[in-house]
Amino acid sequence: MKFDYHMHFEYGDYNFDWVQGFFDAAKKRGLSEIGISEHSHTFPEFEKFYYDDLILDDSEVGNFQKVWLKTNKFKHTLKDYFDFIAELKKNHAVKIGIEVCNFQDQVAVKKILDAWNFDYRIGSIHFLWGWGFDASKIKSEWRNHSLKKIYEEYTSEVERISASGNYDIIGHPFNIRLFKNFPDFDTTEFFERAAAAIKKFNLVIDVNTGTKYRYPVQEISPCADFMKIAAAYDLPITINSDAHQPEDCGKFCDEAIEYVKSFGYKNAVRFSKRKREFVELG
Repeated sequence: MKFDYHMHFEYGDYNFDWVQGFFDAAKKRGLSEIGISEHSHTFPEFEKFYYDDLILDDSEVGNFQKVWLKTNKFKHTLKDYFDFIAELKKNHAVKIGIEVCNFQDQVAVKKILDAWNFDYRIGSIHFLWGWGFDASKIKSEWRNHSLKKIYEEYTSEVERISASGNYDIIGHPFNIRLFKNFPDFDTTEFFERAAAAIKKFNLVIDVNTGTKYRYPVQEISPCADFMKIAAAYDLPITINSDAHQPEDCGKFCDEAIEYVKSFGYKNAVRFSKRKREFVELG
């Protein structure tokens, strides 16, 4: 069975004609169902966290992020989202999820999330020290940090949000390779720490093809070195495209299935109302 739980409507809108393209692509690629995981920055309920956590000074990073927060953000309430998905469910096999950034105040995040009946919640590391490290327009900031310190901070953030109890899935683990910043040091310690936290708090990892077609690294996340450790820890997986455009739904799904099978995986996790079901891959 094939499905895709990581995709976003944000580049279009809650428009039936536009989102139909996601379902058309899913059918073309043989997916049985899809799940939408709108970014938390879609919703005004999360706006305060961004202004609390991000660098918003007059630096290059701060100036970019101030504009970013004013561009296509916070345009739908969570009620809008649930109402729209309810309409889609009348004609489509679709689950409702959310992808939440690694905000510092996870207690306040929990109060928001717990008020809504999601099928699954993805927690993703999108910021390090208030810097959106995956934004290509501010990738020069990478030069200002030791890569080893980036791995340390990223790992600490995985440990922190895993322990929060707010999430079912850790999004695209260690996507810090996305601009081809490859370590010249042993990453085993960091991967082991992250895997141990994910295992301890019973989360699933997002095997994500978005880094293959949306970033210079052109590889599936997590990388092979992490996948070996994930398999050793018996961490469950989902396989997802991180589609932001309709035609990308399910993109490279078959390749990702073969990728995880090479590490011994035979099953992936489906979600419904935050309950798991293991199903055979492919």
